[in-house]
Amino acid sequence: MKSLVVIAHDIRSTHNVGSLLRTADGLGVEKVYLTGYTPYPLKPGDTRLPHIAKKLDESIHKTALGAENTVNWEQADDVFTVLSRLREDGFTICALEQTTDAIDLSGFTAPEKCALLLGSEVTGVAAELLNKVDKSLVIPMFGKKESFNVVQAAAMALYQLRFH
Repeated sequence: MKSLVVIAHDIRSTHNVGSLLRTADGLGVEKVYLTGYTPYPLKPGDTRLPHIAKKLDESIHKTALGAENTVNWEQADDVFTVLSRLREDGFTICALEQTTDAIDLSGFTAPEKCALLLGSEVTGVAAELLNKVDKSLVIPMFGKKESFNVVQAAAMALYQLRFH
């Protein structure tokens, strides 16, 4: 079975984080890395102020519905360290982003070890991160909007990567 991981970088919404964890559980994602300012559930040795950590944890739980306890996740401030570690472990790193050289997701076959990089809900994957990925993937849009919600896009991409 393919090894899939997700790097969720600078996601601002706790509801998106919870939904992403639930989606990752359903599609057999090996690990989710929550990087940058992405909120994360309570963790052992949590150094955040207790009332803030508890509030974020409760908000994530609303959409994760327990997936925060079933999915292997890791919080890391430095996304570049995570990318380097994954590359050393043999992962191909794919950004889900609209770029001029992006590959249409529908025609992409995932490698055996694939890391999917997601970016901010508003600005997407930052240029300095796009310079560090192996490929960019795009989901074709047919309506008037320019993009999908980050978790909806991740779900489509993870499904494609899992089964194709």
